[in-house]
Amino acid sequence: MNIRLVKAPISIVFSVLSFEDELYAREFDRLGESDDDPISHWLKLARAKGDTADTDPVLLNLIIELHRKIDALEMFLKNEEPKRVSLAYEAEIESIGFEHFKLSAELLEEGGEYYGRVAMPVHPKRDIALFFRAVNGSLAQIIKMHERDEKEWSAYLTARERVLIREARESKS
Repeated sequence: MNIRLVKAPISIVFSVLSFEDELYAREFDRLGESDDDPISHWLKLARAKGDTADTDPVLLNLIIELHRKIDALEMFLKNEEPKRVSLAYEAEIESIGFEHFKLSAELLEEGGEYYGRVAMPVHPKRDIALFFRAVNGSLAQIIKMHERDEKEWSAYLTARERVLIREARESKS
């Protein structure tokens, strides 16, 4: 099996899947595209009605991100935290591929299935939920991820490849 991985310094929290526990599935759905924050929901409705046709998309996205930052500040000031399922392990991801990732330490049990949240270092910053299966002690294959998250994951992978190619060229010069 030939798996291409690219160095990517990101973090993951995860737990072993348990069949009787639906908390993971609920959180997966909540973090997915079906249950966006209120401003995203409003934006989808406005776009569907055609209310954003005459609006500059870059400016609209910036204003929405400012609104999200204000919401985050408000949550911080009220000492509120987003409700997340408590997960057992925290690890660093060493490298990623389109359908795989490799942890920096051997924390997985071969063949085991897991649920995790990855803190994506993209704009806007957010966690993506995924289910994965351990290929070996540190290599995992992604089983399930939301479509929007797959696109973000792939875009991040491509951006990391570009950075590494640029660094390799500069080191040869």
